[in-house]
Amino acid sequence: MIEKINLTMLTDFYEITMANGYFEADMQDDIAYFDMFFRKIPDDGGYAIMAGLEQVIAYLDNLEFTDEDIAYLRGKGIFSEKFLEYLKNFKFTCDVWAVPEGTPIFPYEPLITVRGPVMQAQFVETMILLLVNHQSLIATKASRIVRAAKGRPIMEFGTRRSHSTTAAIYGARASFIGGCAGTACTIADEEFGTPALGTMAHSWVQMFDNEYEAFKTYTQIYPTNATLLVDTYNVLKSGVPAAIKVFKELDPPNKGIRIDSGDISFLTKKARKMLDDAGLEDCKIVISNSLDEYIIRDVLEEGACIDSFGVGERLITSKSEPVFGGVYKLAALETDGKMIPKIKISENVEKITNPGFKTIWRLFDKDTNRMLGDLIALDEEEPPTGESIEIFDPNAIWKKKTITNFYAKNLRERIFEGGKKVYESPDIKEIKKYCAEQMDLMWDEMKRFENPQTYYVDLSDKLWNLKNDMINAAK
Repeated sequence: MIEKINLTMLTDFYEITMANGYFEADMQDDIAYFDMFFRKIPDDGGYAIMAGLEQVIAYLDNLEFTDEDIAYLRGKGIFSEKFLEYLKNFKFTCDVWAVPEGTPIFPYEPLITVRGPVMQAQFVETMILLLVNHQSLIATKASRIVRAAKGRPIMEFGTRRSHSTTAAIYGARASFIGGCAGTACTIADEEFGTPALGTMAHSWVQMFDNEYEAFKTYTQIYPTNATLLVDTYNVLKSGVPAAIKVFKELDPPNKGIRIDSGDISFLTKKARKMLDDAGLEDCKIVISNSLDEYIIRDVLEEGACIDSFGVGERLITSKSEPVFGGVYKLAALETDGKMIPKIKISENVEKITNPGFKTIWRLFDKDTNRMLGDLIALDEEEPPTGESIEIFDPNAIWKKKTITNFYAKNLRERIFEGGKKVYESPDIKEIKKYCAEQMDLMWDEMKRFENPQTYYVDLSDKLWNLKNDMINAAK
């Protein structure tokens, strides 16, 4: 776990060479501002979910270079002894602002801003991106899958198909934030309190002479969690009948069957009728087997009789689009207390950055509290007010929207001040609850899987003019 292992050196090598370069050029104390943001919502969806901040905080709060780290860097033969001595006595002194976990987020918004000595602010790039990119990706995918289930619980079953141990653990955490009821990943429950869920594997059934004996033994041991896997041999001919026999004999208070293969719609309809005919209307049906939001949506539209889902590899790896694509870019320098905005210009419009030290104002309808649009503004600006405001898509300025009867809320929180942590991450259950509440503030049209309604993220007039002036000055 990141809180227990020193991951200071989990960084791109160029961040160390640049840090040494800043030191040698006597620029190590120059103050820089870096923004972490992303450019595209996965799966062409209408929103993403912020996640991973708690792990970013733990990383920043425990930065230190060990003797082994220093020895390794010395062995490369390219770093000065003064620089290595600096690292030996390293102390993180940056200011950090961030959007809280569980918040719906959109392209180009500064999700995390780091202000401080340039060699420090640059050095933390890789871990910030690694942690936020991964967990935001999985939380977003989980949110889509949960919505497809229309209130039926989703269990994250992907541990064994994840890309690494940490991907399994933090993926389980992120999926819980996104709305999953729990996870098969036991250590995630131990570490974060994401409920560990699960029943049996096919091998349990195969260990007995027949399904009846396997199911009876399991139900006797776990009467309050008797969900029986009925597809080891034949779902309708042997699995479901054996489960019915056991449930009729033992009458456990919580009973269910799980189907992990075959035609989901057909099998669940037939199984539901068999259970109901046996007087087991309270028996739940759980489905797993390579599910995603589209399959879940389709089988429910077909009338499949399902009470909950176990979703594995297509959730834990976000198989349909496995890259979140967040970036970390220089936004400003500070000299003698004066802000000097910086911009990256590209022939690709989407790669042009927004300069300066910024914040995000989210605009809400006063009557419904629904989200109306976001405004990225320079931090020095006052919040937007007035009877109306016109916002537009900065990459397609003809797309405009007039907002009235609104109020504005600043999305970002101060996380570190001068290297000292000033923010405590909420409990994981609080984050999940907050995420669900924020999702309820979004219009349904934004949550469509295909062609969701565009949510406008505009730039304030002052920021817009600054950006265009800097682009024109660079021509």
